[in-house]
Amino acid sequence: MALCGPLHLALLGLGLGLAGAAETPGNSSLGLLEFSLGKFRHFVLNKPFPEEAVLRYISSNVTFIIFQVHSQYKNVTVSFNKNPPSGASGTGVDKGLVSTLRPEQSICTWYLESSDADNVWSVAVPLSYSEKDPIPGGCNLEFDLNVDPNIYLEYNIYETVIKFAPANLGYSRGTDPQPCDLGTGLDSRWRLQYDVYQYFLPENNLTEEVLLRHMQKMSMVSQIEASGFKVATLKSSEKTIVYFSSIPGQGVIYNVIVRDPVLNTSAAYVPAHTYACHFTTILDNCSSLGRLSTKVFFTIFAILGLFICFFGHRFWKTELFFIGFIFVGFFFYILITRLTLLQYDDRLILTAVAGGLGGILLVMVWWRFGLILVCMLCVGLVLGFLISSVAFFTPLGELKIFHDDAVFWVAFSCMAISIPVVFIGCLRILNILACGITGSYSVVLAIDSYFYTSLSYITLNVLKRAVNTNFNRAYTNVPFQTNDFVILAIWVMLAVSGITLQIRRERGRPFFPPHPYKMWKRERERRVTNILDPSYHVRPLRERLYSKLAQFKQLFHEEETTGERTPLLL
Repeated sequence: MALCGPLHLALLGLGLGLAGAAETPGNSSLGLLEFSLGKFRHFVLNKPFPEEAVLRYISSNVTFIIFQVHSQYKNVTVSFNKNPPSGASGTGVDKGLVSTLRPEQSICTWYLESSDADNVWSVAVPLSYSEKDPIPGGCNLEFDLNVDPNIYLEYNIYETVIKFAPANLGYSRGTDPQPCDLGTGLDSRWRLQYDVYQYFLPENNLTEEVLLRHMQKMSMVSQIEASGFKVATLKSSEKTIVYFSSIPGQGVIYNVIVRDPVLNTSAAYVPAHTYACHFTTILDNCSSLGRLSTKVFFTIFAILGLFICFFGHRFWKTELFFIGFIFVGFFFYILITRLTLLQYDDRLILTAVAGGLGGILLVMVWWRFGLILVCMLCVGLVLGFLISSVAFFTPLGELKIFHDDAVFWVAFSCMAISIPVVFIGCLRILNILACGITGSYSVVLAIDSYFYTSLSYITLNVLKRAVNTNFNRAYTNVPFQTNDFVILAIWVMLAVSGITLQIRRERGRPFFPPHPYKMWKRERERRVTNILDPSYHVRPLRERLYSKLAQFKQLFHEEETTGERTPLLL
């Protein structure tokens, strides 16, 4: 009986505690995530256990809140209710909702759920905006949510496309939003502008931790402006769609800031990210992008290119084969890609065969006709193509005028043709420069087949534009980070070393080797007329072939036995 009093008090205290927990939802219940404005929170979602996200103590000057959640590649569903109706939830790896606050409202609740059975590492944050700030996605007519602040992202091997819904002007609590299409004056949403930003993740890094950490740099307006690269500015009269060049294996985050130039206010959409590859598929998986066929092709190509870099001018026929391979192979790959539906490996094999035939053809043209100018035109055009590609790889290529295909290809071709024209009076220097620069760049392409480097997009962007007719609308920005600086240093070192070595070795030698066919013809005539030359007494080729054939037949005849084979005469 002495224990009844303390036990009764303990049970009473427990009941009061449970009652207090019921009055303040989520204080101690399971599956609850407490958030603060502007504070990122990392957590893990499981399929059978949805999480309730709560934001308390919202200030009265806050008009609407954008709640966003991000994961690497597993979908997450965010909604206003546990059983949301249509248009009240969003599912994806980068999703957000706009919560428009009622008068006197100081608490918001959202529900998070994973559609994957495994643990899903995620990060979420609520961001607040006032009545003067524009509302991202406030004039949505295309997507599911009534007010949709999300960026919708699609990609293929050539380009990445982002779409978003137009924004609306802000409004105070308890009032109705302004109609989206009432007018087009300065007092309507048509005065809004959209700045599109791009942010590259560290190269060759596919970890969740890095993505979720860097996602924080592209969520709030001030951080986006400080960390991101502004690609374009769209007016409200333009389509809210932007195209970028796809970079498989490289993480990229995109976001849009909508600005009100009259009130000088702004708001950010929900950022979206992509690696332009899949994490769960066997083919073209993000962790194993380099195909075996690509590695074999570019490894052999780099070995030949490295030889050309240091010895190309001395071994003139080998260099011509290398140049002919590039010249024919490049155009043949464009042709079969645009005209056929062959798989990548089949196209690469056919390109290698066609390039080899092109190299042999150029060598035969030189051997038979000895046309230095024709051969050097091919050499100069290959070097001009690479130099022109480097020029358009810089911010020069992002100028709006070059988004027109006619302007781009005319400017590109003129720059490429100008190289052999400028060096028409010093062909040996042109040849040595072509050997050093193009030969060393083949090493860069081989490195890219094993480890990602942005330098491969010097030529790949031009190839994409030639293959895909719609690639002209894409922005071709690529990251330039530590790995790229190291590989650029290797490229420059190889090019300078190869050029210097060949210039020093060829000093005092003939500019180019003599015409092979003339030398062969002169040698043959000399042998015919010079009876002192041992080759003069060599039998004709036909007689030598018959002699060899007779010797070969003797191998299959049985040897005759020794001894007398005729009968003895008595």
